[in-house]
Amino acid sequence: MELTYVPLYAVLVSLAAVPFILLSSKKPNLREFWTILAGVIKFLLVLTLLPSALQGNTIELELFEIAPNLPLLLKADTFGVFFALIASGLWIFTSFYSIGYMRGHHEKKQTRYYASFAICLSSTIGIAFSGNLLTFIIFYEMLTLATYPLVIHSESKKGIAAGRKYLTYTLTAGLLLIAAAGITYSLTGTLEFKPGGVFGDTDLSNTMAITIFLLFLAGVGVKAGIMPLHSWLPSAMAAPTPVSALLHAVAVVKSGVFGVIRVVGFIFGPEIMAEFGLNEILMVLAGITIIAASLLAFAQDNLKRRLAYSTVGHLSYIVLGAALLTETGLIGSMMHIAFHATMKITLFFCAGAIMVNLHKKNISNMNGIAKVMPWTMAAFTIGSMGLAGIPPVNGFVSKWYLASGALEGGMIIPVIILVISGLLNVGYFFPIIHRAYFKKGGPELEGHSEASPFMVVPLMSTAVLSILFGLNPDLFFNFFDMASTVAASIFNPI
Repeated sequence: MELTYVPLYAVLVSLAAVPFILLSSKKPNLREFWTILAGVIKFLLVLTLLPSALQGNTIELELFEIAPNLPLLLKADTFGVFFALIASGLWIFTSFYSIGYMRGHHEKKQTRYYASFAICLSSTIGIAFSGNLLTFIIFYEMLTLATYPLVIHSESKKGIAAGRKYLTYTLTAGLLLIAAAGITYSLTGTLEFKPGGVFGDTDLSNTMAITIFLLFLAGVGVKAGIMPLHSWLPSAMAAPTPVSALLHAVAVVKSGVFGVIRVVGFIFGPEIMAEFGLNEILMVLAGITIIAASLLAFAQDNLKRRLAYSTVGHLSYIVLGAALLTETGLIGSMMHIAFHATMKITLFFCAGAIMVNLHKKNISNMNGIAKVMPWTMAAFTIGSMGLAGIPPVNGFVSKWYLASGALEGGMIIPVIILVISGLLNVGYFFPIIHRAYFKKGGPELEGHSEASPFMVVPLMSTAVLSILFGLNPDLFFNFFDMASTVAASIFNPI
């Protein structure tokens, strides 16, 4: 197996930028230059791993042993590269957007913000390239701690309360994940991620299998927003909008659903999941989350909170795809990790642009805003169409594969859930669009124009990407080919 330091460099480059960001606190242009430079270098490093990932190869680097037979292990397999490409690529857009947002909103503590942001990115890539559960847990907890300063950035009572709630949920989840890993190691003698699972030769009782699975599910389910473990997510909307984009599109919640697929496909495997009915537990929780979160979204007048509940629902699309235990379903699940990211980051970028430019947070106050912010609302419309599953936006593609995966497994209820969810998405997104385009705005809109190019260019770019990936999912990064390779390795392990 080929050894290389590229995964390590990809993890470390943002950490290396942190001292430069801190030292440049009085020179904003230089500080933001380091942020963007680190993001671009990281993305290019991950991109060099793409040819190997497309061939199904794994690049492995054992750094050192923490305990006997428990190394800190980096492994750039196809699934890890898939996730790292999404996170590092969208981070570049978020970095540019952050400049427009943080300056336009005159945010304080901007240096702390950019430093924490960089640590979050390193943590996320570390999660992507974790070769075993021990390494995964280390980076998973590192991401939790690095995100906390971003959640409480405003240092308001609301922000501090949101941060406290975030830590309570995520640190508790981390402890449960450690417990699950400990039991797994005692039964199997390994913590390494293995396509098809590690429990194949283990004599598991029904009670033990369910107990371990529930521990794992609680450990990764908090960041994945599975109900009833989701309530920290809407509360975290107290953070600046680029942080909301980070939480909901790129890093934190996507690390959660990435963890769900690692657990389902690389710890338990399809056979053990089916044998003990673990996928049915996951499917029920995902189905309830999808419908309940969509219904709760209707009740939110605050735009970011409506987007937050939408995220909770769409994360469970990914969980549902993993629970189907079909290759096509898993392909749809992975595709939705990528495609939900481009759509949801677009919507959060739009929400932030509206707030900074027009100082409007509530949907009821957004009459006629498309007339003064046409590019922003065009991007918002594209993202909304995609999340509702309307072609040619990429959300249609991933939902198609999810529904096909359900039918492949002879299951009709997941298809019905996806259809109902799509209609509910139309119900809570399209009134916003109608209000913006077809209702008359108030006199406060006079004299306003589009938001800063630092915000408009990233939000339009991610909206265009959502359409391009809808027309050709393999454009640029061969997302479909990588998802197919991962699914094949899980369902047909060597």
